[in-house]
Amino acid sequence: MGMDKDKYRVILVDDEPVILRSLKVAIPWEELSLCIAGEARNGEGALALVNETRPHIIISDIRMPGIDGITLMKEVMNEHPQLLFIFISGYGEFEYAREALREGAFDYLLKPIDHDELTETVKRATTVLQKQDDNDKLLHSIQVLSMLARERMFTEIIEGSRSSLQHMQWLEQSELDQGYYMAVLQLDQYMKLGGQWGMEEKRLWLFAIRNILEEWSVLNGGLTVFPFRSGEWVLLFPASMKEKQEHLGREVIRLIKDNTKLSASIGFSMSAAGMDRLAELYESAVEALYQRFYAGPEGVYFATTSADTREAKYPKVLETAMLESVRTLNLGKTQELWDQLKDYFECHNLSRDNTERMLSQLMVVLYRQFEHWGVLQEGDMEQTLQGIQASSTLQDMMIVLKTSLSRWMKECSQGHQPKEHADTIIGKTKAYISGHYQQDLSIEAAAEAAGLSISHFCTLFKQVTGYTFLEYLTEYRIEKAKSILKNTSVKVYQIAPLVGYQDPRYFTQVFKKITGRTPTEYREAVLN
Repeated sequence: MGMDKDKYRVILVDDEPVILRSLKVAIPWEELSLCIAGEARNGEGALALVNETRPHIIISDIRMPGIDGITLMKEVMNEHPQLLFIFISGYGEFEYAREALREGAFDYLLKPIDHDELTETVKRATTVLQKQDDNDKLLHSIQVLSMLARERMFTEIIEGSRSSLQHMQWLEQSELDQGYYMAVLQLDQYMKLGGQWGMEEKRLWLFAIRNILEEWSVLNGGLTVFPFRSGEWVLLFPASMKEKQEHLGREVIRLIKDNTKLSASIGFSMSAAGMDRLAELYESAVEALYQRFYAGPEGVYFATTSADTREAKYPKVLETAMLESVRTLNLGKTQELWDQLKDYFECHNLSRDNTERMLSQLMVVLYRQFEHWGVLQEGDMEQTLQGIQASSTLQDMMIVLKTSLSRWMKECSQGHQPKEHADTIIGKTKAYISGHYQQDLSIEAAAEAAGLSISHFCTLFKQVTGYTFLEYLTEYRIEKAKSILKNTSVKVYQIAPLVGYQDPRYFTQVFKKITGRTPTEYREAVLN
């Protein structure tokens, strides 16, 4: 590919010629306004090319003989700080990859390389280069940190992981340290929608909404946006934009309605500074969304900051115990906890409004568990909350809630076995892989099939199987390919799409990495 002054220049660095060839043909460089300025087999060759071609992007293996990828990056970025590095990293090299991010890499991708993922990463890098051209220095901001690493870590922090907070400490001068607030956007009536959509249809809708939100967030000064739970997205904005919350909320709800015909509501948190406040702000934004049950769909809601609210302590310990008793369908324990809850409210002498707010919050938390099991009818929650509002005493409120909860738990015990063992959940995932490995199978789709958040799914899958999801999927596909090679005469290039690979050359590369032989060599060996 020839040089072009109007295009961003890319250098490819890898000591494996087959990977260099694969990268050249698999990515639509021309469409992305990029050109390959050169290729190098090692760090020394790459250094010479940098001085000769002055590239904008370097895509490099992280481990190479001689000068490795990180050493190469450090040396190059001393003189070319705006140059973007995208690293290719083997399994088991996450510490190494994290060091690369800490030193200023744009992103890293795991081997075997997913060319679609790499194309998306290169697109994002191009967007950053265009912003740099406008003197918008975003290299070390939260917007250019690895999308995958950032989302997973943010998700884990919101879910309460302290280790992820330690991982993020190297993000100095993060825009979150300057003050920010969170918005949580949820599709209205998602339980009903989820029941109407098939798996693939649901995936397409959620993907479309994510694209809408990402584009809108960039245009409106957002720091980041990512899916958290199914049908729910988290958006972060600088604290300086707090006065625009109402406008932003109305605009994004209208945008989703215009583009998808779907109804959504959004809750805004209080402002805070520091990554360690993410979980707190999430609770704040979701709590704001509870108002939807009173005010109706397509609403913009805000975290309450009244003195009454701040002084009253929400009974989180009782909520946790209640949630556990619900998950195990322990009706007797649940009834005991209701009595403790009544004592708690009476002991603290809370106002009626505050009591109503807290009981409503508790019921929404419990409701989400039943919603996850898919056993409730549309309108169950609204009817319960209306009953709370209509109650004039704490005793009346408790009767409404105990009645609803008992009914829901009885329906569950008749039609659902809760708290499935981890092995059972992963067993279902393996069955899902078995039925879909020939397709473009994503972690998001697998997590959706398991009924878990992506973060929880990744952790559980690794705990149970010893593999990451992508490692397991790759091994499974290669085992299927070996069976076809051994037992049929199907041509090698025809096997790739049968086991989920659209590019036969890439399939051959992955097959050799796993087995040590090309598919042709493997077939000859087993036949002889």
